[in-house]
Amino acid sequence: MKNSKYIIPFALVVTFATNCKRNKKIEEIKYDTTPYILETGSFPPNLINPDNRLTIQGVHLGKMLFYEKQMSGDGTLACAGCHMQDFAFTDTARFSTGIQGKKGGRQAMTIFNMAWHGNEFFWDGRAHLLRDQSLKPIQDKLEMDETLPNVVKKLSAMPMYRDQFKRAFGSEEINETKISLALEQFMNSIVSNSSKYDQFLKDTTVYTASEKRGFKLFFEDYNPFFPDQSGADCAHCHSGANFENDKYMNNGLDDDATVTDIGREAVTKMAADKAKFKVTSLRNIALTAPYMHDGRFNTLEEVVDHYNAGIQPSSTLDQALEQTRDKGLFIDAQDKVDLVNFLKTLTDNKLRSNPEYASPF
Repeated sequence: MKNSKYIIPFALVVTFATNCKRNKKIEEIKYDTTPYILETGSFPPNLINPDNRLTIQGVHLGKMLFYEKQMSGDGTLACAGCHMQDFAFTDTARFSTGIQGKKGGRQAMTIFNMAWHGNEFFWDGRAHLLRDQSLKPIQDKLEMDETLPNVVKKLSAMPMYRDQFKRAFGSEEINETKISLALEQFMNSIVSNSSKYDQFLKDTTVYTASEKRGFKLFFEDYNPFFPDQSGADCAHCHSGANFENDKYMNNGLDDDATVTDIGREAVTKMAADKAKFKVTSLRNIALTAPYMHDGRFNTLEEVVDHYNAGIQPSSTLDQALEQTRDKGLFIDAQDKVDLVNFLKTLTDNKLRSNPEYASPF
């Protein structure tokens, strides 16, 4: 009996452990359709497809997939590798590098405010819906170089993904369609509308004299007959809340003889679309260098120089640009400074730091 003092404590431990096991609650994974609310501010109604409305769980799943490196062939590259939050979800390289070290042929596009894009996706518009766009880089040999069946197999082997697909879609089954819908939801959730420009419109900040003059140059029409009164007419193509027009246009980068990337023509097979590319948003433009579909310009000053004196003649050149080709935009050195200073007011620092868009891992 000299060791009996140890018997009661041991029994208590066993009883305590047993009770803990009985009382421990196992999380029940439930389908959750709670809507995800976009902070759209003064933006017009979004263009999100009604068959894939945003939910909290769907957006979260899309974010997981966006940052998941197992989506690539060798497990080293996620979508976020070429679409970095700190650079308004684009790449800093002229041509992004894929998992095999191969370079693409175009500069990575930004993916904020996608909920207001209604005219196809990619530079050439080869993807009809955002969900279609979401799967193509995964399968591209120059980018993530993976097959969709392999992606499904890898994700299905991970309990956290089976659970999250059930929360988002009602079952643990993982398939290509659900992956595309989740990625579409996350990309549609990324909103940029908190720049100095937005604050200026709400009268909660003031522009410097240079920014104010740049604002005027940006929005005023081009006038070849009265150069002193002429604006840069940037809003001809970059208009509305998102500073783009959802069109495909030839902006005079090359003449007919030197065009190497036919752009939209490759998709539509129409000669009238030769060298036309999707007009991109100018929001966050100061963060997204290099510029143009092929990243040929490194600075905003180079971009302004192109439109001022570098427009090349071609059969599909936009007519508004054609009329500026001979005389240019009448922009002098100070005009260029002012215009660039205005463009910098379109930077949304909240977008760069918003945890809603950051990696969940």
